[in-house]
Amino acid sequence: MQRHTGRDMWDAEECQSPRMGSVILGVDGGASNTVCVCIPAAMPFNDPLPVLSRTVAGCSNHNSVGEDRARETLERVMSQALLKARRRRSNVCAVCLAVAGVNHPIDQQRMLDWLREIFPSHVKLFVENDAVAALASGTMGKLHGCVLIAGTGTIAYGFTSDGREARAAGAGPVLGDWGSGYGISAQAMTAVVRAYDGRGPETVLTNNILDFLGLASPDELIGWTYEDQSWARIADLLPVVVESAESGDEVANKILHNSVGELASSVKAVVQRLELGGEDGKHPFPLVMVGKVLEANKRWDIGKEVIDCVTKHYPGAYPIHPKEKILLTRGSKICAVYMAICLKST
Repeated sequence: MQRHTGRDMWDAEECQSPRMGSVILGVDGGASNTVCVCIPAAMPFNDPLPVLSRTVAGCSNHNSVGEDRARETLERVMSQALLKARRRRSNVCAVCLAVAGVNHPIDQQRMLDWLREIFPSHVKLFVENDAVAALASGTMGKLHGCVLIAGTGTIAYGFTSDGREARAAGAGPVLGDWGSGYGISAQAMTAVVRAYDGRGPETVLTNNILDFLGLASPDELIGWTYEDQSWARIADLLPVVVESAESGDEVANKILHNSVGELASSVKAVVQRLELGGEDGKHPFPLVMVGKVLEANKRWDIGKEVIDCVTKHYPGAYPIHPKEKILLTRGSKICAVYMAICLKST
């Protein structure tokens, strides 16, 4: 694949006649894909928010693909979004990156320093973990409550009304993102290998996964796995695991039941540390649910199972599923809402 330098990506803006008007760039970056939206800075704060352009690229989690590739992806979606909107960097008044893998103030500062090299000095810059923006998408910008993301990876993140915050999970697959699309799929592949070796029970996961991947034998699964260990590629097996569970396979059902427990425990850990439910657990707080793992299927609804588990201990939790259909994309909703709040607070 051809690699591009930052200079290459911005060359096109010198060749166009830009339209007038300041804009905001909002980026929602994860382990599966990265979405950038360009919205006008001068706009009424309502729903739906006007989107001038939208661009999509691959993974921008530096823990998954490395810092160079992650930055290349982020720079590509931002430059293309401005190109499609017929704007230049001089038109930008603010940029918000909500990116998976920003887990520490050091990560945040490195990203801010890099952005400052790209954009003019007048541009306001914001960098957050994507969970912060996901929470804002469900509460329309109010950073209070808890969010659970369960897509390729998983994280639970929470804020109190006075600004305290806490997180659980989100440490990546090596340290155990159990309950994520990657974690579920990896356990399913392990079950296939164990069954093939005679170390575990037979499971329909074997035929279903091999058919899905176009492989002839579990032996080939080993080569397939290690030729490209990108997290999103593994997580793409999630629908196969759910389908196998819905057909009655005990192994697949056990994997999903365990995942419910893992996801619920992440939420409960955050809620407990921040005392979001009050002393008796009945104090109301929003629980924002985001990600493909939490979407309902024919018989399995992992999201509902997680909510049921959490509300047994914290009945004050009320689930919110961001209404993606209100805007063009999940990315536009998360980033545009969060960007608007950031600008209004400065």
